[in-house]
Amino acid sequence: MTNQTASRSLVFDWEQTRHTVAEDVLGIITGTFVAALGLSLLKAVNAVTGGTAGLALLLVQATGWPLWLLFLVVNLPFAVLALWKKGVRFTVLTIVCICAVSGLSVVNAQLLPLEGADPIYAVVGGNLLAGVGLLILFRHGASVGGVNIVALLLQERTRFPAGWTQLSVDVIVILASLVVLPWPIVLLSAAGAVVMGFVLALHHREGRYIGH
Repeated sequence: MTNQTASRSLVFDWEQTRHTVAEDVLGIITGTFVAALGLSLLKAVNAVTGGTAGLALLLVQATGWPLWLLFLVVNLPFAVLALWKKGVRFTVLTIVCICAVSGLSVVNAQLLPLEGADPIYAVVGGNLLAGVGLLILFRHGASVGGVNIVALLLQERTRFPAGWTQLSVDVIVILASLVVLPWPIVLLSAAGAVVMGFVLALHHREGRYIGH
């Protein structure tokens, strides 16, 4: 076997590397649990982060509505848009994941009291967990909605870089939080958003890992 053949069979052969149904189910359960735990840590210290997750957390502070409801309201429209870009399977799994994270946020609020958590620990740990949860979901062909779907559509239609769209939304969410949050927690939230962005940028590279 040549090196080229070995490389192809180990990394790029779909039949050998794709996940089984059981692996996908376990991956989605794990990913949504980890992501929901990260959001619960952020909510516990009234912090926000980037993207639609940050927007949901910001609306919690602005309205007093429950996180589970706002996470659904903010992300489900993006899941519908995913139908244009990613197809039926991705869209259905994304809707399942959005509902799962929303439900788990209720469970966490009841079973995992986090009042009095250290803000720095909660923001850094929350963003790390949320980022890892998203990575797990990406690896199993799902997501929790998000601005990235709109960013990709805009890039296709206008050639405006998707990364700049995502960054612009993150900045808007963080700046908007100044209206309802004290500036120290806003600065900490901004640093946390960078942490999550670093996690995703470092590890989410198409074709890099076995198990497409």
